[in-house]
Amino acid sequence: MAFKPLHDRVLVRRIESDEKTKGGLIIPDSAKEKPAEGEIISVGEGARKDSGELIAPSVKAGDRVLFGKWSGTEVTLDGKELLIMKESDILGTIA
Repeated sequence: MAFKPLHDRVLVRRIESDEKTKGGLIIPDSAKEKPAEGEIISVGEGARKDSGELIAPSVKAGDRVLFGKWSGTEVTLDGKELLIMKESDILGTIA
């Protein structure tokens, strides 16, 4: 299924965190937090100013980003867990 976000929304796939701590301890699933890092899958055309002029998005498909813990709406598309969020929920990109 092809999905295209509208306006200033982006489609993000979470990037799973490590299963172990730096000291080598294995973290059980019940103690794991959902990662706040992801990869942009798809981007909308951008927001609009009051004048109607289009504001181009700052991110593009393939960018790795950090976002807030409670950002976005979780959806399942083609059996994959994804997030739809506003571009303003993204805290920054990872180079």
